[in-house]
Amino acid sequence: MAKELEQRIALVTGASRGIGRACALALADAGAAVALVGRAANDLADVEASVATRGVRAASFVCDVTDPATVAKLPALVHAALGPIDVLVNNAGAAESRPFAKADLEHWERMLRVNLTSAFLVTRAFLPGMLERGFGRVIQIASVAGKVGAPYVAAYTAAKHGVVGFTKALALEVAKKGVTVNAVCPGYVDTSMTDASVDNIVVRTGKSADDARSILARTNPQERLIEPEEIAATVVFLASAAARGINGQSINVCGGATPL
Repeated sequence: MAKELEQRIALVTGASRGIGRACALALADAGAAVALVGRAANDLADVEASVATRGVRAASFVCDVTDPATVAKLPALVHAALGPIDVLVNNAGAAESRPFAKADLEHWERMLRVNLTSAFLVTRAFLPGMLERGFGRVIQIASVAGKVGAPYVAAYTAAKHGVVGFTKALALEVAKKGVTVNAVCPGYVDTSMTDASVDNIVVRTGKSADDARSILARTNPQERLIEPEEIAATVVFLASAAARGINGQSINVCGGATPL
């Protein structure tokens, strides 16, 4: 699928590390110019430099994707730097675990803002341009937590279920307009987010970090953590012309952890 996305312009939120970084590099390898959105300017600059080595254009934008006013300014800035966006990857997110009895309203609302509302805001900003041009790919990075429940992450799980529902509903609205909307649902991925989960297990149980990591790996029937590049490869496929018939789907990349 080399250069499958040549002449396309993609935008990735949460692009400075982990899954977002992997998606940005994979999209660049496929020929797309890439707009990188995140909160850490130095980290974005590093990813931008790596994207540029692929021989495609790149630009970085420091933005809090939970802030409506800031997100509203993004389309004009991105258009001036790279052009209109064809592929939107809503990757920005965060996970915090705590028992429900200790989950206050601020925690609940924070998880919904960063994982669900951010996808709404960024999609609302860029979807009109896609509809006007008659082509677009909106790809949400959700989670298997968007399909099944898990203890201690009620707010995160609710937000990711929301992402999956948002994906299904919006896909039907735009189905006849050249735009597809899909989600990728990873299991535990070998990123800093999973590192934080490991740290929580260590604190809560007293187990070693290696044992905690093994516990998470065993949630995957393949008994391993998913690599960020596996998620990125799925994103590139969904962005391609070959995936034009895939719409409203939530694709698991979890080694078979959930049949849903």
